[in-house]
Amino acid sequence: MIDKFTRNYSIVLGAIVLILLVWALYEDPLVSDLNDLLEQDSVVAGYPYRFRVLGLENGLAIISTPRSFDFPVHRALGILFPNLANRAQDNPDVMQAQQLLAEIQKRVKAIVMQSGKVKGIRWELDKNWLSQYGIQLGPGS
Repeated sequence: MIDKFTRNYSIVLGAIVLILLVWALYEDPLVSDLNDLLEQDSVVAGYPYRFRVLGLENGLAIISTPRSFDFPVHRALGILFPNLANRAQDNPDVMQAQQLLAEIQKRVKAIVMQSGKVKGIRWELDKNWLSQYGIQLGPGS
């Protein structure tokens, strides 16, 4: 038999863990709906990178992207398409892949904007995706 303090402590600790778990796994229903729209689009869903709406702030959708000023597009393309990894930036295949990425991002933006629930888009570099490939960026990036 456990004493009263230990029992109460266990209950409080369990409640805190449960609250933290729910908070960590919670996704705003609107964000979930927008991500469902992206997954339903065969062109977006068929691209090697999975674009995701990460959150909403005052009508602004924050969407993950594999590239930014901090992580150049040709490096992202080398991850998405390993056969392009060691090619020059001006290689026709790299340029074609870069154009495809731009078209996919435009399509992602259009899908999210056409939902009527978003006023604007902010792209955010997907650092978690990069870390899966062993790429760590500096603190300011």
